[in-house]
Amino acid sequence: MDKEHEGSFDSGVSDAPGKLWGGRFAKRTAEVVERYTASIPFDVRLVSQDIRGSIAHVRMLARIGLLTEEESCLLEEGLREIEGAVRKGEVRWTYADEDVHMWVERLLHERVGPVAGKLHTGRSRNDQVATDLHLYVHDEVRRAHDMLTNVRHALLELADAHRDVVLPGYTHLQRAQPVTLAQHLLAYFWMFSRDVERLADLDRRASWSPLGAGALAGSRFPIDRFFTAAELGLSAVYPNSLDAVSDRDFVLEFVFALSLVAVHLSRLAEELILWSSQEFAFVELDDAFATGSSMMPQKKNPDVPELLRGKTGRVVGDLVALLTVLKGLPLAYNKDLQEDKEALFDAVDTVLAGLEVTAPLLRSITFRAGVMRQAADDPFLCATDLAEVLALRGVPFREAHEAVGRLVAYALASGKSLRDLTPEELLRHHPKFRPEDLELLSPEASVAGRKLFGGPAEEAVAEQIALAHRTLEEESRGRTVSDVLRDLAGSGDR
Repeated sequence: MDKEHEGSFDSGVSDAPGKLWGGRFAKRTAEVVERYTASIPFDVRLVSQDIRGSIAHVRMLARIGLLTEEESCLLEEGLREIEGAVRKGEVRWTYADEDVHMWVERLLHERVGPVAGKLHTGRSRNDQVATDLHLYVHDEVRRAHDMLTNVRHALLELADAHRDVVLPGYTHLQRAQPVTLAQHLLAYFWMFSRDVERLADLDRRASWSPLGAGALAGSRFPIDRFFTAAELGLSAVYPNSLDAVSDRDFVLEFVFALSLVAVHLSRLAEELILWSSQEFAFVELDDAFATGSSMMPQKKNPDVPELLRGKTGRVVGDLVALLTVLKGLPLAYNKDLQEDKEALFDAVDTVLAGLEVTAPLLRSITFRAGVMRQAADDPFLCATDLAEVLALRGVPFREAHEAVGRLVAYALASGKSLRDLTPEELLRHHPKFRPEDLELLSPEASVAGRKLFGGPAEEAVAEQIALAHRTLEEESRGRTVSDVLRDLAGSGDR
């Protein structure tokens, strides 16, 4: 549910009757305590999930005879009315409502009267909030998957359009060997595909239902936990009620997966930042995805990639915060677990916003193929090709490596590039060299010779692009990138 539809806020303390749990207490909660302990300012975003959980619970109570059909219909109708009112911004919450669950129950009481008191039969806020979180993660995993798929489509489109663009590949940020832009972009495609697989994997555990676990020990009522799980579209039921209300592994897994997505976005952003600098000049960012300087009129700043890189820190911080909250908690529920939501929500908002901007950012970029080709046109980048040629002629690779190393040192000392060497100079460094080996010293020749699966040669890139399309197609059928790659390995047919 959009933030603007999460219900409005009344900063005053409610004058409504006492707390629903207040029977044991002689004093009203202090206002400062209400403000300090209330989670409704942030867990109000769970209102849709909370209402879904309550409707499933109501239907189950009617099914086992604890509600009449009339009561069930009245409660479900009231809950749906509340959801509509929240979407329209027609209802307000106060700190006295404490959390989204009590707020919904108060609103329900105002609409249907005392029968609203039956809604909580056989249920605790402990299993209720856990259920809400499971549904929320379940929902947001799908949003993240869709956005990651959009980013991968953008990468695949760009790779397909730049198959023959040659640029230097780097290790240690030093020019290493020639590669193609398509191969470089596809590396990020597979990176984000692993993210999608991680999301699908954790979603299986996020789909366990804690509803009916009560505060920690279940209920004397004949609650049908399997029925409510099916109603909510959850695939399993926690086999232990203590674990059900205290487990936040699925939240941690989701925030970890989001942290890794953020790290991958950051790595991509870092390259765009470098590549858009005058020192590289490999790309031109679109004006719509850059900003200027308030002082220097010539500047074009890569603010979007910089924020993608910078916001990664807060997502990793959210993960560390959650791990720290959970590290020392005894079973079962503890108020500390209230701290899980803000970190979760922040990670979701930050990463999904980053994914949303990344796809159009990528599609807007102008790649400077000529500058990339010029940067790759350094014969020293083809030194490995010379060593491999010797090895293919039976020379031990260590000997070949040393021979080419001496050749490079000689060329540098002579103020020459490898391409400037004469056949005689080449043969002087190893008898197995041949004059035609000098023809290997171009980026195109280097790339063309690397036809191995996953490499930069035209055939290998075409194969990779086809495999990427197949991966997206198979994912639509519920399979993962690992499933596709296992099929490939098992069949031996590429």
